[in-house]
Amino acid sequence: MPYPYVLLSAAVSLDGFLDDTTSERLLLSSPADFDRVDAVRASVDAILIGAGTIRADNPRLLVNSPDRRAARLAEGRPEYPLKVTVSGSGELDPEARFWHSGGEKVVYTTEKGAARARALGIAADVVPLGAELDWRRLLTHLHDERGVRRLMVEGGGTVHSQLLQQGLADELQLVLAPLFVGDPDAPRLFGPGAYQGGRLRLTETRRIEDVVLMRYEPTAPGTGDLPAAADRHWLALACELATQCPPSDTAFSVGAVVVAADGTELARGHSREGDDLQAHAEEAALAKLDPADPRLAGATVYSSLEPCAVRASRPTPCARLVLDAGVRRVVTAWREPDTFVKNADGSGLLAAHGVDVVVLPEYAERAQKPNRHLPG
Repeated sequence: MPYPYVLLSAAVSLDGFLDDTTSERLLLSSPADFDRVDAVRASVDAILIGAGTIRADNPRLLVNSPDRRAARLAEGRPEYPLKVTVSGSGELDPEARFWHSGGEKVVYTTEKGAARARALGIAADVVPLGAELDWRRLLTHLHDERGVRRLMVEGGGTVHSQLLQQGLADELQLVLAPLFVGDPDAPRLFGPGAYQGGRLRLTETRRIEDVVLMRYEPTAPGTGDLPAAADRHWLALACELATQCPPSDTAFSVGAVVVAADGTELARGHSREGDDLQAHAEEAALAKLDPADPRLAGATVYSSLEPCAVRASRPTPCARLVLDAGVRRVVTAWREPDTFVKNADGSGLLAAHGVDVVVLPEYAERAQKPNRHLPG
C-alpha cells in the first residue's frame, strides 16, 4: 500500500547526543534553524513523535509562524498539521501540552494500549495496530484514512532508529550542533540494530548560523516483496529516464535502473537508447554490465513498465533477460496494457521463476505520462 513521504528531523551534538541528562532541555538548534524547522512543519500534513519524547520534552509541536498558518488556511489545509504519537503501552500524560494546543491528534498503539489510552479521556483519535506496534500499518492508515502525504518525524531516537532500520524513511534532515555532551547516559539519536547497508546519498549541506544542516536519502533497495523508501527513489529515476526516450508510435517509452543491494547504481537505460531503435530499457541497462558481476544476484531492477514477457522485435523478452542475469527482485510502476501484446504478464513470468516483483502503483501516472499518445 502507498505510504506517506517520511521525513526524519533531528538535531544532535558533535558526539551524537539528542539531549543531556539535566532537567532542562538542551537546545541544540540555532534560532534560524528553529525557524527552518517551523517552515518544514508548515509544509507537511502530519508531525509524529514518540510518547517518550512527550514525556521528556513536553512539546506543543506547533507551527509557530502566524503567516505560515495563514498560508496553510489559504491553501485549504488545516491551520496546524495533524499531530501523531506512538505508544505501545498507551500510558500517556493527559496533562501534557501536546494534547492542549494545535489541531487534531491521533494516537497509534496496541490493542491493550488502546483501552488504557481511551480511559485517559484525551482529545485524540486512538488507533490500535494489533498485538504489537506495526509501522507499515501505521503509515498505511495515515495515508489512506487520514490523507497524509508528507509526514515529519521529530523523535525520539527509538522512533528514528526503527523507521530507518525498516527502510521506511525517505529522508533524514540532520542538524549538527557545535557542542559535546559526553554523558554516556544521555539519549543518542540512533540505537543499535540492523540498519540497511550501503551509504546514504547526501543531497544538501547548509550552514545555518553556527549549526550545519545535512540532508540524506537512503539508497539501499528493499528486500523481498516489501517496498523500502529507497525503492521509491530509484523507481522515480526510472520514470524520469522514460521521458528521455525518442518518441515512438509502435513501442512504449520505458526507463530502467539496476541497483546493487548496497545502493550502488550499476547501470541505467531507456527505450531506443543510442542508435538502437529496437532496444528496451532493461535490455539497454543490462547490456552495460558484465554478466559475471556477482552483484547482480542481489540487485534490484527498477523499470517504469514491467519487463516484457513477449517481444516481436527480438527473440528474448526483457523478463527473460532479467532472469538470465540472475536478478531476483524487480520493482515496477505499471503492468503492461494490451496495447501491443494481449495478456502480457512479465511480472507473472518473473514470479514463476522465483523473482520478487513489487508494484508501486502510486508511480503509474509518472510511468504512463510519456506514453499518453499510444492507443489504449
